[in-house]
Amino acid sequence: MARPEPSRRLIVTADDFGRSRSINTAVIRAHREGVLTCASLMVNEPAFTDAVALAQENPKLGVGLHLALLCGRAALPVQRIPGLVNQNGEFVGDPIAAGLNYYFNRALREQLRAEIHAQFDRFRATGLRLDHVNGHLHMHLHPVVFDLLMQDAGQLGIRHMRLTRDDFELNRQLTRGRLAYRAAHAMVFDWLSERAAAPLRQRGVKHTRTVFGLLQDSRVDESFLAQLLPRIPFGDTEVYSHPSLDGFRHELDALLSPRVKALVHAAGIQLIRYQDL
Repeated sequence: MARPEPSRRLIVTADDFGRSRSINTAVIRAHREGVLTCASLMVNEPAFTDAVALAQENPKLGVGLHLALLCGRAALPVQRIPGLVNQNGEFVGDPIAAGLNYYFNRALREQLRAEIHAQFDRFRATGLRLDHVNGHLHMHLHPVVFDLLMQDAGQLGIRHMRLTRDDFELNRQLTRGRLAYRAAHAMVFDWLSERAAAPLRQRGVKHTRTVFGLLQDSRVDESFLAQLLPRIPFGDTEVYSHPSLDGFRHELDALLSPRVKALVHAAGIQLIRYQDL
């Protein structure tokens, strides 16, 4: 019997769903009119309720949890997590400072666990199906945070997770500039993803082989997608973006682009959600 032809399946995700109405509107437009298949929901942000209502009106959109442990407000009160937030209940905005603090201060681990569970509880209360889990600025792959997530994966209902592993060599061929930035991020996240791969496999948590977007750093525009789509690898891949009506309008335009939609069709790419893996 002949082997089936290899296929290309692509998840197209918008991060920061729930952060603002501008982002929420862009996400729904990109899903209804463009190639967007998933959105990652921030449960502590001002437009969270609006995002949930929009998601309920668009049941084919795969909605996951965008776990936020820096930049923005926490789910728990200050008294429960005094080592994680300031007196206004806000996380530190510097990812390096947060990462070092979470790694070296062992006293914070149970506070992190409590906040993680609180954000999962808020997501669960929406009644939406948990399509996937990832983290704001990819903090879900931080060694301490990731280990906490894996320890409680069954309780939290984690079945799909972003394994943030971009293809540096392909990215280098497709785009120019900021080579040191891209090389450094590729090196760090290759290591973090390699560390995470075995625990995910042991727990049956599914992920794509490659994730594009990290090395573009909010520059997933039409030109980039037009170059990338014909070269998308066989198997399961994710492209993530940050569409909005204002700050990242170019990313919304890319997801709505007739040229991009035509290239998806021409390459025989099947658009899927994480839950379809």
